[in-house]
Amino acid sequence: MSGQAVPVTSATTRVPQGERTRLMRARLLDATVELLVERGFAGTTTTLVSERAGVSRGAQLHHFPTKNDLVVAAVEHLTATRVAELDAAAAALPPDVPRTRGVLQVLADHFTSPVFVAALELWVAARTDPGLHASVGPLEQKVGRETHRLTVELLDADESVEGVRELVQATLDLARGLGLANTVTDDAARRDRILDRWADTLDTTLTRRTR
Repeated sequence: MSGQAVPVTSATTRVPQGERTRLMRARLLDATVELLVERGFAGTTTTLVSERAGVSRGAQLHHFPTKNDLVVAAVEHLTATRVAELDAAAAALPPDVPRTRGVLQVLADHFTSPVFVAALELWVAARTDPGLHASVGPLEQKVGRETHRLTVELLDADESVEGVRELVQATLDLARGLGLANTVTDDAARRDRILDRWADTLDTTLTRRTR
């Protein structure tokens, strides 16, 4: 047997450029959402975003040259995240909780979540920024439609009956309002009492679909 050394080759898995780009953008967008929650819109700077994401300033500017470019992309990212989180929570409704009360808890948790707080920061900023408003408005409408659809489905509500659609919308307005109140102070105890009573109201007045 020859004493000649056999060269050892190491197999290195190369991540395709497209996947590296996707992962980098995702880190930047996640960092933007985190900073919106922690520091608000005014305190979210491109420098802080690149630092939080662990991405060089040059790479960040290559993908998002301005703060508004970054924020607009974050709006789209945030929209997808909010819908996905809501769907996941709905799919995991606990079987040991009365159905209506469980649905209301899913909505309340959604409207007190960090992603809702981030979206709220964007709503406020968009009020006086026409460019941001043009992006935030349609995507917020999309979230609203998806949330309404899911609520109707979870409550098994029959919107063909007069007044039922308004009850569903009132439910969403109530949950959103409680979420807004929670941004000022911890409102959990009062929120639970209100949701308990509203669940009783829905169970008494809501018309369900017949199967």
